Amino acid sequence: MTDLVVRPLVAGEESLFDSMPDPLPQPRQFGYAEGLAGGGYRPEHTWVALSGGRMVGRAAWCLPPGAVGEPWLERFDLAAEPEVGATLLRAAHRAFGGPRTYYAALPAHWRRRPEVLAVAEAPMAAARLAGLVERGERLRCSWTGTPLPTPSGRYTFRPAAGAAEVDALVARVADPEVLTGREVAHAVHGVDLATDPLAWLGSSAQAWRIALRAGEPVGLVGTAGDACYPLIAYLGLLDEAALGELLAEAVRVLADGGAHEVVADVDAHRVRVVAELERTGFRQLRSRVVFVPERCGT
Repeated sequence: MTDLVVRPLVAGEESLFDSMPDPLPQPRQFGYAEGLAGGGYRPEHTWVALSGGRMVGRAAWCLPPGAVGEPWLERFDLAAEPEVGATLLRAAHRAFGGPRTYYAALPAHWRRRPEVLAVAEAPMAAARLAGLVERGERLRCSWTGTPLPTPSGRYTFRPAAGAAEVDALVARVADPEVLTGREVAHAVHGVDLATDPLAWLGSSAQAWRIALRAGEPVGLVGTAGDACYPLIAYLGLLDEAALGELLAEAVRVLADGGAHEVVADVDAHRVRVVAELERTGFRQLRSRVVFVPERCGT
């Protein structure tokens, strides 16, 4: 495209960003105007590619107010070949002082859906051309009132005794099964949700449930009922067999508090955890394929 123009959005041009039809309306995400109103999107962090006055590419990086991290690419759509998208990304990266992480939001089970693949392949190819490398995939799952499995009676549950007990058990969990909002916790407060969840969730012991077998802790789960959606923020195990019942207990806690929907994020490669979420009544809402700067991909 010899007439290609790539530039940042100018304040007042919000309608230009929205003039490009959403090629994948299925993943639930914030609209651009909503992101501007909340302060996460900014014109200087939004870039467009124009050809003949028509928008053929758009990219919006997000950074909530007060965040300590770097903006990440949240919206990236193309109506052109991947090289156009790569040109857009390279120009923005130069302005930012280097490439930034990209979270490609896709509908659930996107690899099985040819119509989604046809749309998704171009921006992901553009990201690779611009020096980003794929590093993992995260699934968002949702429970919306499905009856929960009947407890086996092997486990009992109680609130955490306090922050000290949560910290002590988290230190014993090598790799948590569920972490919802891990990326936002890191970008906004520089917190690793896997190792220091209380720094993100707060220290209320009532938000935590401890699973016990024969009186000994075998897992813990931290919930948040007043986030964007009621969610299972952290779930870690000392006994893998407790997974399903701890998930169900977390949902019960949130449902008893009035939640009609509960969300949970899980790495796509955790096949056993995904299966247990589905057995508990969760269904996949969307996927986020993570692309990071090449220097961070090794």
